[in-house]
Amino acid sequence: MKTRLLIAIVTLQILWILGTIGAQEFKHRHGTLVHLRAYPVDPRDLLRGDYLVLRYDVSQLNETLFDPPLTQALTPGTPVSVVLEQREGIHQAVRASTALLNGQDGQIILRGIAAPGLSPGNTAVTYGLERFYIREGTGNPHGTLTAEVAVPPRGSAALKDLLLNGVPYAEAMKHVKIQH
Repeated sequence: MKTRLLIAIVTLQILWILGTIGAQEFKHRHGTLVHLRAYPVDPRDLLRGDYLVLRYDVSQLNETLFDPPLTQALTPGTPVSVVLEQREGIHQAVRASTALLNGQDGQIILRGIAAPGLSPGNTAVTYGLERFYIREGTGNPHGTLTAEVAVPPRGSAALKDLLLNGVPYAEAMKHVKIQH
């Protein structure tokens, strides 16, 4: 009996891991690739390794983008759909709603959740794309950061890569000396 229980627990753990990997892989393979302007916020965590905390242009949405118009600030955790259009190589928010949206040709729907706001007249939104792990000691990038994000039709995106001045981050940071 104990052996069967142990096998069941191990099997469930393996299925959970494979399901998580499969979900991310599905997003990467079947999602539409969008580019979002990114800004590093916090380059280091001593307990979990080095990573960048990213903020995007689409992380702060002007309340005038919302359709229907917002009558009050959104409660943190409220689902938000954001319509993106590509302009000059970068995808930008053109419309947002707390309702599920459908995009027109050339538009991508990105889904996030409302977060505590940082400034009046804007709504903060997180997308689960705010953390990018990096090689130790390469956490202070200088230049333009662009996130490559895979957005599947359901809108739940995955961060695929980070570009520094148009070059993949790992490649751009190869020449950086690691200081211990």
